[in-house]
Amino acid sequence: MQCTNGLQKPTGARPLRAGRSVCNRIYLASRISDLGLHQPSSSGRTAVMETSAGASRRGETSASSSPIFGRSASGVSDHRIVASVGSGTILTKSLIAKAANVSIEELSNPTFVAAKVAYQGVPGAYSEVAARKSCPDFEPLPCDQFEVAFQALSQWMSERAVLPIENSLGGSIHAVYDLLIRYRLHIIGETSLAINHCLVALPGTKKEELKRVMSHPQALAQCDAYLRRMSVVKEAVDDTAGAAQIVARQGLQGVGAICSRRAAELYGLDVLEEGIQDVKENVTRFIVLSRDPLVTNEAEGRKFKTSIVFSLQPGPGQLFKALSVFALRDIDLAKVESRPMRSNPIVQIPSQDGSSVTRQNFNYIFYVDFVGSLMEVRCQNALRHLQETAPFLRVLGSYPMDTELGSMSNDDPAMMQTMSTYN
Repeated sequence: MQCTNGLQKPTGARPLRAGRSVCNRIYLASRISDLGLHQPSSSGRTAVMETSAGASRRGETSASSSPIFGRSASGVSDHRIVASVGSGTILTKSLIAKAANVSIEELSNPTFVAAKVAYQGVPGAYSEVAARKSCPDFEPLPCDQFEVAFQALSQWMSERAVLPIENSLGGSIHAVYDLLIRYRLHIIGETSLAINHCLVALPGTKKEELKRVMSHPQALAQCDAYLRRMSVVKEAVDDTAGAAQIVARQGLQGVGAICSRRAAELYGLDVLEEGIQDVKENVTRFIVLSRDPLVTNEAEGRKFKTSIVFSLQPGPGQLFKALSVFALRDIDLAKVESRPMRSNPIVQIPSQDGSSVTRQNFNYIFYVDFVGSLMEVRCQNALRHLQETAPFLRVLGSYPMDTELGSMSNDDPAMMQTMSTYN
């Protein structure tokens, strides 16, 4: 994990926050402990500074196992825990510099660390454009997988993460939905892009010479009819810009990629054809994630959306009862998505005629987006009502709603000019 001044910190150490010149107390405490400095305990003995592991051995509840914040990954320090130097040790500038592994001069002249926004893909990816659109003051941080972006945000390597959640042609991005359950992060915003796919290849290559086309599975699905007419082999890779990067770096002859015009320019490829998606109105919606929920007030004039996930007991009419809590209060539903529960995918359904015969069915969880803020009393009452019948219920976030889907294209000239300063 990279920290400021190009030095390495152990995995799980929290780096400097953006715009702040404070030292990481967890990391600093562990370094002071490594240097042999101790503090007296309450019993008068000398003991090293205690971590959350020590607290858990005494049976105390730590933040890492809190039902509110969720359990931290094994072996990763929880950054909400504050370790401090005891009264038996005098903290000096040289001690801090040695513990932080920096010089006294670097300690006295801290540099501003730009806040980062994580996204999946390499430079030129559609997600990078969405990250710059939704977080213009943040520095883009490319990640090779969706989960890496979640991990970067969870481990304080970024302050935000922007990830695709659904597309008007390809549907929902199920991998991201599954990760929303696994990681205790909060949706604080959404944005959208009108996607304009391009077929690109090495300079001098003709469209008729292509035998294979690679891209992200969603991009391949969105251009399926076009590729079938070309009679080429489709190859899935991690992201669209990554496909362009592979073709360029490996000098692949007779191989094309589906990506943005900007990705083609970044990696020196020719654009053979633009707008190759099967349906021209191709819009992808992205969510903005943070470690903390968005705090709003009743004076907010913007329209809000709230995302939740819940499960239901088996039986007839359960989904109807769950959704009726919103209908009764005139709350508009923007999306309903069901997914088999990964931890317990099969459920036994008893027979309705009283016999001992049972049947098996998938055990679903339901993702629902509704129009409204958690500050509204009717929304609070709806969730309380739903909680009475739902064995599991979690609010994923309440955030300003994107009311102009696809108003900006991924190759918008003004955005491209801004993006050019980062590459």
